[in-house]
Amino acid sequence: MTSAPTIKGPRRDAYDVVVIGAGPAGLAAAATAAKAGLTVLLLDENAGPGGQVWRAITSTPLADKTQLGSDFWSGEEWVRALRAGSAEVIHRATVWSLDKALEIGVSVGGGSAFVTARRVILATGALERPFPIPGWTLPGVMTAGAAQTMLKSSGLVPDEPTVIAGQGPLLWLLSAQILRLGGRIDRILDTTDRRNVVAALPHALAFATSPYFRKGLALMREVRAKVKVVSGVTELAARGEGRLASVTYKVGTREETLPASLLLLHQGVVPNVNLAMAAGVEHAWDDVQLAWLPVLGKDGATSVEGIAVAGDGAGIGGAEAAALRGRLAALAAIEALAPAALAKVDSAASVRAELVRAERGRPFLDLLFRPGKQFRIPADDTIVCRCEEITARDIREAVAIGATGPNQLKAYRRTGMGPCQGRLCGLTVTELMAEARGKTPQEIGYYRLRAPVKPIALAELAALPKSQAETEAVVRG
Repeated sequence: MTSAPTIKGPRRDAYDVVVIGAGPAGLAAAATAAKAGLTVLLLDENAGPGGQVWRAITSTPLADKTQLGSDFWSGEEWVRALRAGSAEVIHRATVWSLDKALEIGVSVGGGSAFVTARRVILATGALERPFPIPGWTLPGVMTAGAAQTMLKSSGLVPDEPTVIAGQGPLLWLLSAQILRLGGRIDRILDTTDRRNVVAALPHALAFATSPYFRKGLALMREVRAKVKVVSGVTELAARGEGRLASVTYKVGTREETLPASLLLLHQGVVPNVNLAMAAGVEHAWDDVQLAWLPVLGKDGATSVEGIAVAGDGAGIGGAEAAALRGRLAALAAIEALAPAALAKVDSAASVRAELVRAERGRPFLDLLFRPGKQFRIPADDTIVCRCEEITARDIREAVAIGATGPNQLKAYRRTGMGPCQGRLCGLTVTELMAEARGKTPQEIGYYRLRAPVKPIALAELAALPKSQAETEAVVRG
C-alpha cells in the first residue's frame, strides 16, 4: 500500500502577489503577474486548476471535446500559460483568513501557515444562488452545479427519473451536456418570470450582437429537441418521505406532479463574497443581480489598500470576462510594484477593450434571468438555514420579537453559524428580514464575517507559531 503524497505548504513567507482561486480570473491573474517577473503564489481549494467553469480540465475522463463544448476547453490556454511561468501553485489549499495587513492564513495538508503579500487578488468566483423551495433538503435534490461537477470530474450523468428546474444559462448548458453523454432528463421546468422579458428588451440589440446570443440559442434548440420544457413555472416543491419521490409545479393555476428520484435546481449564480467581507472590503447590495457586490475602483481595486477582486466574485460576467478582469487586476499590481515590467505584458487599454466586448449582452441576461420573489423569499414552513434547520417562520418570528438584522438573528436562531457560514442561507436571510421589516437589503445588511471563514481544525490554530508579544501577553495574563 502506498501512502498519500504529502501536500507541501508555501515555500516563502512573503510574495509580491498572492492570488486566491484558480478559476478563469485566478489563472489569468497569476499567469500575467508571473510573466512580469513578480513572485506569485496561487492558492486553490480544488485538486486541479479550472474553478467551477473549467473544473477538472486537466483530469476529466471526457476525451471527446464536443461533449463539454468549446467554452470549457478554452481554459487549456490559461492552464498552459500558468504552468509555463514561475508562479507557485498549491491546490487543496484552504484560505481561512485575510486581513487588512495582507496576511493570509492558509491550511494545506492538515497544517496551517501565514504568508504575507504586497498585493492580493481575490478570484473566489461564484456560488449558486440559494433556491429554498419546500423539500429542497430531501436526499435526491441537488444543485445543477453539483451535478455538473460530477459530470466533468467523473463523467457521471443521471440514469433515473430526473427533473431539472430553474433558470439561467447553466441550466441549458448542463442539460445539453447530460444529453450528449446519454443521460436522462424527463422534464425541464423553466421558472423564468415572463415579465422579465419586458425589462430586458432595452438591452436586446446588444445581446443579439454578443457572443452569448448564438451559443444560448443553439443550446436551447439542442435541448428542446430532446426534452419537454415547461415555461412560466410559478410554484415548485419537492415531495417525498425520507427522499425525493416527486416534483410538483404550477403554471398559473394548472398544477402537475411528476415522479422523480433526482431534482436538479438552479436559479443563477452570485458572487462568493465571504473572504472579501471578512477582510473588511466594502460591499453594497445590487438590485439587478440581487446579491452583495464589492465596491470596486479601477481594475478591481477595493476599499482595502492592496486587495483587488477579479472575476465573478466582483459581479457575475462569465468565464471570458472573468479572465480579462483577472488580467486587469494583475496589470494593476504590476504597475504598482514593478512598472518597468509592464513592457512584458499586454497593455491595460487593450484588455479593457476586450472586456467591453466580452460583457456586451450581460445586462440583458441579468434582467431576463432575475429570479422571482417567490423563489427567493420562501413560505413559512420552508427551511432557510440548512445547517441549523431554521425555517422562514422561525426567522419571521425572530424579527417580530426584536431581531433587526442577520447578526442579531444569530442570537435568536443561530442562522449562519453552521459549517457553510451563511453561504447557503445568507442572501435568503437578508431578503426575508428586509421584507419582514419593510427595509431594503442594504439597510438590513449581511452576516458579520470573521476568520476562520472556512472550517479548520483547532489543532492547526494551536500549532501556529506564536510571536514574542503574544507569548508575553499570555504569560502576563
